[in-house]
Amino acid sequence: MSAGTATAATAPRAAPGALRAATGAVATTTVSVLPVFLTGALAVQISAELGFDPAGLGLIVALYFGVSALASLPVGWLVERLGSGPTSRVAVFGAAAVMVAVAAGARSYPALVAILLCSAPCNVMGQLSSNLTLARSVPAHRLGLSFGVKQAAIPLATLLAGTAVPTVALTIGWRWAYVIGAGLALSALLVNPRHVAAHRRTRAEPGERATAALSVIGLASGLAAATATALGIFLVASAVDRGIDPGLAGLVLTLGSIVGLSMRLLHGWLADRRDGGHVAVVAASLALGAAGLVLLATPGTLALVIGTILAFGLGWAWPGLLQFAVVRLNPSAPAAATSIVQVGVYAGGCLGPVGFGFVATHASFPVAWLCCAATMLVAAAGMVVGRRMLVAHRVAREPLSR
Repeated sequence: MSAGTATAATAPRAAPGALRAATGAVATTTVSVLPVFLTGALAVQISAELGFDPAGLGLIVALYFGVSALASLPVGWLVERLGSGPTSRVAVFGAAAVMVAVAAGARSYPALVAILLCSAPCNVMGQLSSNLTLARSVPAHRLGLSFGVKQAAIPLATLLAGTAVPTVALTIGWRWAYVIGAGLALSALLVNPRHVAAHRRTRAEPGERATAALSVIGLASGLAAATATALGIFLVASAVDRGIDPGLAGLVLTLGSIVGLSMRLLHGWLADRRDGGHVAVVAASLALGAAGLVLLATPGTLALVIGTILAFGLGWAWPGLLQFAVVRLNPSAPAAATSIVQVGVYAGGCLGPVGFGFVATHASFPVAWLCCAATMLVAAAGMVVGRRMLVAHRVAREPLSR
């Protein structure tokens, strides 16, 4: 996808305070997604008081991503219209309010579900406003790394949630973890960019955003996200089912998370050193990641370790690179463009764990991993098709821009 160079030339110039803007984007992304990850980490303590089982937790996650998918397009339009400054603050305040509400008002399972679902649009708004902040404020030659760092904020939120268990939940109670989380969320306002370049109100011609191509890429992203989300949820249970020690399985999951975080940063760093071809790199990563999923269906500790490294390091390290590619191709409306792709990602996060659990229950974990591998290969093919559509769209529009 060589359009990266052409579109970079038409992108807005970097605004002052690029470092502050990037820091604010990472902080906003981290705290916006914190409520749902905190709930997952504290599930044992919360369920003991509110009385729900792992299936109940799975329902929360599925509904959360389902609401996120529904909210993505309208929130993307709103972010483009109002700008990233106000919407990032709304996302932060919303996440903080939800965590306070959980601490004070989640006295039953239905109440917990209802409150947490209110945080889904806040997460979407935080993600998309951060995309717009980076697109408007970070120099083009650092934009890829910035998106890699931003997407690394997701594992960071998981890490923060995990540390809340021994330090807070097991000492002073799980409700205080949400109170502290709310304070942490509000602290993100300290690094929120004060002056973010305003959105240029231009009349985009019909088809300028290549909506059809982005929709195909969004569908492929959904398939990839479905398999990757199931990877994080079921890896340990699958390994234990195959006879691996639970402690070792947990360490392998930690290794996979570290590899995935590192690869997100590496993807971004390398993207700044290429002229294009970013979607093709995503497709190749998914194809190689599928090999890792096949290894997860193979008995043995060595296959588990290598499969986890490939699956996390390639099969789930692409979101930042893909968002960067979409922003480079749509500099006039980065939030709206990425919202199209995010619909697929959130839908995959909703349906993936449900589908994996169904197959694993009625067949076996190896069969479920093989189904995931096939799905990820289809996702890679979808990325290739979407890339070709983007190239054709760019070529068709080049005479119009002369």
